[in-house]
Order: sequence, then structure tokens, then C-alpha cells
Amino acid sequence: MSFDKHTLKRELEAALASDGETLERAQRSAVDAATHEEAKPENDKDTRALEASYLARGHALRLEELRTALAEVRAWTPAAPMRGTSVLGCVVTAEDEDGDERVYFLAPHGGGQRLAQGRVHVVTVKSPLGRALLGKSEGDEAEVVVDSRRRALAITGVA
Repeated sequence: MSFDKHTLKRELEAALASDGETLERAQRSAVDAATHEEAKPENDKDTRALEASYLARGHALRLEELRTALAEVRAWTPAAPMRGTSVLGCVVTAEDEDGDERVYFLAPHGGGQRLAQGRVHVVTVKSPLGRALLGKSEGDEAEVVVDSRRRALAITGVA
């Protein structure tokens, strides 16, 4: 099964933008909770407003990271394999020890996203799986440790 990298990139952009909108709403809600007049402490043990402000700050930091990631993905052009070897932007198909085949899109951001109706897993080269797949060619084997368990993946395609 073949997947168009540019279509996957556009889908990843849309997913990151949607995540950003959701996070922005959550951040606004946390700010409202922290600044609402009912959030004023009733006594020295009442920390509702303080906790809401910490949450709002955390959301704001994550939102900034997400906006940066989205800008970088928008500016990025997925690459073709170099001499049949996977690089950032490649679609890598791999089979595990149980014979289950998975398709991975090596992207700069968005690890954990599922694209193409869940058939393509986004992995970043910062993740153990992404590092294991990077530089592999069809016929190679990649080993990755997930949850203290070693997994061997047979690379069946690089596009």
C-alpha cells in the first residue's frame, strides 16, 4: 500500500492545527478560572486560583511549542529516500515478529499522530522508534526497546 508523503504532510498539519485550537481553548479556560472573581482565595489554604494559573502557564508553554512545531512542519518538504535509505520525510513499512505490518511516517513533529484513517503512524527521529528506522533500507532489520521489551522490525519498504 502506498501513501503520498505530501498528502500525509497536509494531514499532519491539519492535526497539529486542530490540537493547537483545542489547547488554546483549554488555556483560555484555565486563565478564566485563575482570574475569575470566584477564584479569590477564601483562606490561606485555598489555592484554586494559584493552581489554575499554573495550569494556564503550562498550557501556554505547550501551545507555543505546538505553534513552533506547526510552523516547522509547514515549512518542511518531505524528502525522498537517499539511495534507498530512509531519511526524514520517508514512509517506512515494517513487519514485527508477529507478522503484523505497520506504516510509519518519519516527521519532524507530531509523533504519536495517526494519519490516513489510522493506517500511518507518525514517528519523530527523536523517538527510539524513529531513530531505529532512520537510515534503514528495504531488507534491513531495526531493533527498538519499548517498555523494556526489545522488538525487531523487518523493513519491507522505504518510500
